[in-house]
Amino acid sequence: MKTQVAIIGAGPSGLLLSQLLNRAGISTIVLERQSREYVLSRIRAGVLEWGSVELLRKAGVGTRMDAEGQPHDGFHLAYNNQEFRVDVHEHTGKRMMVYGQTEVTRDLYNAQDDIGATIIHGVENVKLHDLKSNAPRVTYELDGENHKIQCDFIAGCDGFHGVSRPSIPDDIRTEYEKIYPFGWLGVLSDTPPCADELIYANHRRGFALASMRSPTRSRYYIQVPLTDKVENWSDDAFWDELKRRLPVEHANALVTGPSIEKSIAPLRSFVCEPMQHGTLFLCGDAAHIVPPTGAKGLNLALSDVHYLFEALQVHFNTGNSEQLANYSKTALDRIWKAIRFSWSMTTLLHRFPDQTDFDQHIQESELRYTAQSNAAQTSIAENYVGLPY
Repeated sequence: MKTQVAIIGAGPSGLLLSQLLNRAGISTIVLERQSREYVLSRIRAGVLEWGSVELLRKAGVGTRMDAEGQPHDGFHLAYNNQEFRVDVHEHTGKRMMVYGQTEVTRDLYNAQDDIGATIIHGVENVKLHDLKSNAPRVTYELDGENHKIQCDFIAGCDGFHGVSRPSIPDDIRTEYEKIYPFGWLGVLSDTPPCADELIYANHRRGFALASMRSPTRSRYYIQVPLTDKVENWSDDAFWDELKRRLPVEHANALVTGPSIEKSIAPLRSFVCEPMQHGTLFLCGDAAHIVPPTGAKGLNLALSDVHYLFEALQVHFNTGNSEQLANYSKTALDRIWKAIRFSWSMTTLLHRFPDQTDFDQHIQESELRYTAQSNAAQTSIAENYVGLPY
């Protein structure tokens, strides 16, 4: 087989890149290890930056998002049974969209079906070859048979554990990582949210987040030790602990019910430099991971796609490869700013194992300052809604 861009991974970044390229007349083949049903069953992020919203509209997949998504003008920060609202729209003129990653992925799959894009599921033993040449290749196995794709470029959108990042030689690849000493226990439930906007809560027992996916489906998280096991947390135990950590008003409004998904996710910050090698370009979790505190993971993946699509389009339309050559530098500038924001929000809101009363007072003082400072709220709002591309 032959195509202009081979895309490894059919998550939202791979599908969005394929959608944008195909609409621009650039051919793609997408390879995915899992089944389509498995990809669509993954429970992931739910808050879209406004830049992500506009990019999805540009790709022709915004209709259902605009009809069913929930635009949010702000969010709440809580501590010591107090809370204050950060009005993102007032400070930036932009807003967020609550619309789950699963729904984004479903919309992209449907759009790819409509244009007849090539997506191959169930592939195994994917390998990338001749990345420094003008004729890179991707080989893979499907149903026990060997296959080859000849292409001009390869987009590695295959996540943290994929084959793309390790295909960049060790001697030119630098990886930066910070592991946080706790995880998030998340519960999805078909219950109405306890508030109209997200609540991020600093509590002496640990962080909590009240979020939502729709007016009838809620997503809640609490900070737990890395040693905790999800099977040791009953639904009742989760709800009881969540109530302890939320401000009383919202704890009293909490509607509990059976969980339809429950999991513990570790938290880490991770960046790979560079994000390109020869004809290979990394996007999303293949190149970087952020703790979910700032809602940046999916949004960073989509901004990577924006930069890579624009660079590929210029290359194929004009022959100018300057943007492609600068892809990693351009993307990493925005990525490191998001890494900083996610780290700062994580540090501000979580209880660390060695945290003293002094440290807790520093956190609470920072939150009080933010509540009283227009400049501090503007800074948080700018980063939360998404820095410009």
